Amino acid sequence: MTTSAVHPSSFAHEELAIEQRGPVLWLTITREERRNAMSHKVLASLAQAIDAAQALRDIRAIVLTGAGSKAFCAGADLQSANAFTTDYSEPHGHLAQVLRAAKASYVPLIARVNGACMAGGMGLLSMCDMAVAAEHSIFGLPEVKVGVFPAQVLSVLQHLIPRRKLVEMCITGEPISSAQAVEYGLVNYADADLDAKLQWLLDRLLDKSPAAIRRGLYTMKRVEAMAFEESMAFTESQIALFTLTEDAREGQLAFQEKRKPQWAGK
Repeated sequence: MTTSAVHPSSFAHEELAIEQRGPVLWLTITREERRNAMSHKVLASLAQAIDAAQALRDIRAIVLTGAGSKAFCAGADLQSANAFTTDYSEPHGHLAQVLRAAKASYVPLIARVNGACMAGGMGLLSMCDMAVAAEHSIFGLPEVKVGVFPAQVLSVLQHLIPRRKLVEMCITGEPISSAQAVEYGLVNYADADLDAKLQWLLDRLLDKSPAAIRRGLYTMKRVEAMAFEESMAFTESQIALFTLTEDAREGQLAFQEKRKPQWAGK
C-alpha cells in the first residue's frame, strides 16, 4: 500500500476524471465515444488512484463509474492493436493490477453502473464492494463472441453469482438485465433514479465508524480465502483489536448516553 500523501487526483487525465466530492472520491472513465472501453492508460491510473486513496483518511468511499448514460464500461477497447496487453514479457497486466488494488483497498468501492457493463467492465464492477445500477443497464461476458474468454474477470466474479448462471454467461456470451443482476447478487440495487439510490447508499455508510469500516473490510477480505479454523483464529484476534480503537470507545459511550457518535476515525 502507498504511504505517501499523494492525492489520487494527480493521476487524472483526459480518459479518467478523478474528483473528490466531500468524503467521496469519484473515478469516472471519460471515453464516452468508445462506450468507456478500458485503455491501458485508464487501467494504470485507476490502480494508482485506488492505491493512493488508502493513505488519505478524509476519503471514506470511492465511486467508480463511466461518463454519460449509455455505458459503465464496455471492456477492452477492441479497436486498439493492443487490446489485452502491451508487453507479453510483463508478468502483471494492467487489468490485473486494478483488481489487485481493489482487493487490497480498505476504502469501500462502489460501482455506479450507468449503462452497459460488459466483458472487462464486469471485472471493474465485481471488484467493487457494492454496486448500484440504472434500470436500463445490461451486463454481459461476450468474450466468446470474439474468440477469447473472461479469464481475469473470473477471479473477482466467480464468488458473486450462482455458478450455473456464471457458466451460462461465459459460454453463451448473452447479456442479463439489471433486474437479473439484482436477483443474482451481482448488484445491490437497480433504480430508475441511479444517483438518488447511490446517495442513499453512501449516506448509510458515511455516518458509520470509519475505523470499524476500514478494519472490517481488511478482516472480510483476509478471511475470504481462509479455511474455517484459520479464519476463527484470525478473527479471534481481530475482534480484540476492534475494541481498542477510539471509535469503539466513542460508539459504546454514545450508545450509553443516547446520542449520535462523533467519530475520530481512529
